[in-house]
Amino acid sequence: MTTATAPSAYPAPIEALMPQARTLADSLGEIPSRNALMKEFKIGAPKANAIREALTDERAEPAEMPPPRTLHVVPDLEPDTDTLDPEPPAEAPPVAEVIETPPQATGDGHPDTNITAPPTPAAPPTRRKPPSWPVWVLALPAFVAIWSGWVGLGELTGFGVIHPLPGIADGFSINTAITLPIGVEAYAAYALAVWLSDAYGASVRRFARWSAIGSLVFGCAGQVAYHLLSAAGVTSAPWWITTAVACLPVAVLGMGAALAHLIHANRG
Repeated sequence: MTTATAPSAYPAPIEALMPQARTLADSLGEIPSRNALMKEFKIGAPKANAIREALTDERAEPAEMPPPRTLHVVPDLEPDTDTLDPEPPAEAPPVAEVIETPPQATGDGHPDTNITAPPTPAAPPTRRKPPSWPVWVLALPAFVAIWSGWVGLGELTGFGVIHPLPGIADGFSINTAITLPIGVEAYAAYALAVWLSDAYGASVRRFARWSAIGSLVFGCAGQVAYHLLSAAGVTSAPWWITTAVACLPVAVLGMGAALAHLIHANRG
């Protein structure tokens, strides 16, 4: 029957544990193992090994009393009472990263001139926008020809001078033939700009494309019709030309309103 020592806040010295260790060895009939000593006396592995070596030396020379020997005890600072196995070896410390130091200044206070700086990424080349004045040079004669053609065709199809404010401003008059070049050609240019822009959706650009092409085709047809009638000396256009020209302002209004609604719906 072995007597277990009560755990203490301070580890007991080996000399105090030797009598109990001898009693334990006599009861077992052999030298107890290291784990048995650690479990019985609540000590660490170094101290259990020291006690076991002392018991082995005593059993090896029973006839002679060995001279007193000095035991080099490893201090058991933190007895391991939770486990009987020795502590695993400590992991190797991580390798520190090598940090590059900045260039040192020379005797004159300037850094070493042999150090090459990293290449600076080249800035992307700036694209110059093409000048817009050639467009105005091309548009000016075309505007004169288109204006005169539409006004002349309007007069052949019943458009002319009217007084839009009778009784209010009797002297104010306007030639309704100017509505043809302003409406048809201005809408064609506006729809063409929307078609070629990337700021709108596919449905908006599709409608702008077809309406712009239709306006340009009608504009060409109107110029051809005027010059043919003028060259033939006709003073009044046929009924079918008059019908088509009379419907142009209404068609331009509908296409312009539809394109504006599509643009606002696409932005929202």
